Amino acid sequence: MSAEESIQQLDFDDPRLANFLFGPQGRNLRRLEEKSGLRISSRGSSLHLTGPGPAQSLVSNLLYQLYRLLKEGDRLYPADVEQAYAMLERDPELDLVRFYGAAAFLSSPRRKIIPKSLTQREYVKSLRDNEVTFAVGPAGTGKTYLAVAVALDLLLNKKVKRIVLARPAVEAGERLGFLPGDLAEKVNPYLRPLYDALHDMLDFEKVSEMIEGGVIEIAPLAFMRGRTLNDAFIILDEAQNTTPEQMKMFLTRMGFGSRMAVTGDVTQIDLPISGNAERSGMVHALRVLRNVQGLGTVCFTKDDVIRHPMVARIVEAYER
Repeated sequence: MSAEESIQQLDFDDPRLANFLFGPQGRNLRRLEEKSGLRISSRGSSLHLTGPGPAQSLVSNLLYQLYRLLKEGDRLYPADVEQAYAMLERDPELDLVRFYGAAAFLSSPRRKIIPKSLTQREYVKSLRDNEVTFAVGPAGTGKTYLAVAVALDLLLNKKVKRIVLARPAVEAGERLGFLPGDLAEKVNPYLRPLYDALHDMLDFEKVSEMIEGGVIEIAPLAFMRGRTLNDAFIILDEAQNTTPEQMKMFLTRMGFGSRMAVTGDVTQIDLPISGNAERSGMVHALRVLRNVQGLGTVCFTKDDVIRHPMVARIVEAYER
């Protein structure tokens, strides 16, 4: 141990919660060692941190705050430790317990919906605080699902009067013209993920009733042209497949009392324009609107993937 190093002991009074905090086979501690450069050893429900004082302060602050969250009944997911470390590294005064509470837990008639990572909590907070929120990241991170959950929460609490869900009908290797049926039947497969999210939160009959009554509208992006949407929560899914002109058209549909969520994965652009990602309306908007007041941007990574662990591994492989 060098002269600049010291040893700090951390004690946790509940061995069961301490095990959750440390992670399976101490996995969370190993991640913190990699991030901080500390050496971390455990004995029962106690830890010893060996290394420079500033790193010890950061890691001890993080572990005690995460432990408080566990004592209050929250769950700790693998991505939370690294994300919380990064947040406290940026802002050592951040109260994670308050941050979790500010993001709130959403209740739908069918289930309680809890954001499962700090980025998801940041996303929910942005959806509530900002008039427009862009969510960018890979599949399985909850971008669309949580936007629908927040929209339903605001609708059921009478903060908005309706929900409008839109998606560009852009093929990923298939052609609309070859699908059977009229226009409505042709675009229905593209809107299916939005229906799936709704049916997970509301009874099938309730969803049908709200759609028939116009309280929930699910439509292709082209149906938005020429409209002004007041007192609505408006979600644009798969926004990476819009053109800049379509994105501008969509964003200018906002009326008084409305909020917008724009979700997409800029690495999965299916526009029939090769070699020019700037033709994606989402890529263009993120550049043009980055300093606009009232607009929030939340970026997800593979560590936020909440689906089957295989999905995160697949996303990581494609990134490489």
